[in-house]
Amino acid sequence: MRLLFGGRPTLWHVLVPLTFVLAGLIFATSANVAQGRNIRSSGGDLVGLVREQERTLSEREAALTRLQNEVATLTPQQGPARAQVQALQTKIDAMAPAAGLEAVQGPAVKVTLRDSDRPVSSFNGAYTANDLVIHQQDVQAFVNALWAGGAEAMMIQDQRVISTSAVRCVGNTLYLQGRVYSPPFTITAMGDPTKLQAALDADSQVAVFREYVAAVGLGLDVAQATQTTFPAYAGSITLRHATVVK
Repeated sequence: MRLLFGGRPTLWHVLVPLTFVLAGLIFATSANVAQGRNIRSSGGDLVGLVREQERTLSEREAALTRLQNEVATLTPQQGPARAQVQALQTKIDAMAPAAGLEAVQGPAVKVTLRDSDRPVSSFNGAYTANDLVIHQQDVQAFVNALWAGGAEAMMIQDQRVISTSAVRCVGNTLYLQGRVYSPPFTITAMGDPTKLQAALDADSQVAVFREYVAAVGLGLDVAQATQTTFPAYAGSITLRHATVVK
């Protein structure tokens, strides 16, 4: 095998490819679980599978973090490669804010979505149990509206997300970047609160959700925060599928 920078193999040369292999396993685990299934058609067995995969993912993420820390420690020790590594790191650091790879602070708008607490029997057949819970498309509607309203950064639940992050549902739970969440669901967008609120008010899909809030008692809270902090995005930034829009 030809080494990237030549010379004798070192622990650093072993850890770097091992780190990427383990990262690939983590992303493959997420992809195998989230196959684009809609919340309306999933069953109990799938929920159990997701829970098991979530535990596996946590173990692999912990191992990946340990390897990344070792790589970060050993990288400066590489003689001929040091200048090349530092040059690449400078480019990465310059692109990090736009990619969501740095922690940020600023004002934000927080949206909280909740299932209805009314029994389906109280509607005399006018609505079904499916109408009384938060769905994947509901979360996505608010996410899309906030991005369109100029959101500079976003959190769903306790995770930083970017514009390509996928929102999936399993049963009545949310599957996001290897984690499973039960309602209520929170979406926090950082940016100009006035513009973000205006984007929510103008969005047609959000308007449909508000109709269900009035009709069946779905929960919707929108609040503003003058100062909040988001961690850096920790997921993959590699596009796996793309379609050219003509």
